Amino acid sequence: MVSGRDVMPDMRDDGISDAHILVVDDDVRLRRLLRRYLVENGFRVTAAASAAEARQALGFMLPDAVVLDVTMPGEDGLQLTRALRGQGLDIPILLLTARGEAEDRITGLEAGADDYLGKPFEPRELLLRLKAHLRRLTPAVPSENLRVVRLGLLEFDPARGLLAGENGTVHLTGGESALLAALSRRPNEVLSREEIAEELDMTEIGERAVDVQVTRLRRRIEPDPREPRYLHTIRGKGYVLKPGV
Repeated sequence: MVSGRDVMPDMRDDGISDAHILVVDDDVRLRRLLRRYLVENGFRVTAAASAAEARQALGFMLPDAVVLDVTMPGEDGLQLTRALRGQGLDIPILLLTARGEAEDRITGLEAGADDYLGKPFEPRELLLRLKAHLRRLTPAVPSENLRVVRLGLLEFDPARGLLAGENGTVHLTGGESALLAALSRRPNEVLSREEIAEELDMTEIGERAVDVQVTRLRRRIEPDPREPRYLHTIRGKGYVLKPGV
């Protein structure tokens, strides 16, 4: 758990260790510990004590990911997450809170977060989760087995994690991109919620978290999310992606 005596192993990853992380937490001790831990593991870190300070920081820099406390005075982490997503910010957002129940985590996902850690937590777990989300944003080596998927006027490249349309790139969050990639690798095949949860590392949260991600993804790819054309629900079984024009 996080404490002043934590041993901080070197877990650097040359592919993503230079990423810039914005840490937002009103707990000065935790904020300093996280900053020191992430810096010692090769990241660049900007720290903020409130949503207002985070907004100031975002005015002059664009981080690669945000680690954000939920229960802060004034504008809390959920409100800030909704605002950032509303502004089109599509970088990974990881929420931290003392409320670690599944329902609270689902609320965080519904707000637009990519991940959720309940306090107290192991710094190493936070680091591993951060790296997992950042890797999803790193272009992969193209594979002949990963073909571009056509969804009407949109095209998704699973190898690169990019969704593009007539007007250019469609911004996806890390969770949305991971879900679309998982479905694209097995088009026209029904995937159970359990299988998808394993793919997205959401087994601890449960199947409702998968439903939340599906709802968010439909807003990106469907002409009418209420009448899905490509991402279908198969009652009692799961979800299936049916590419087409």
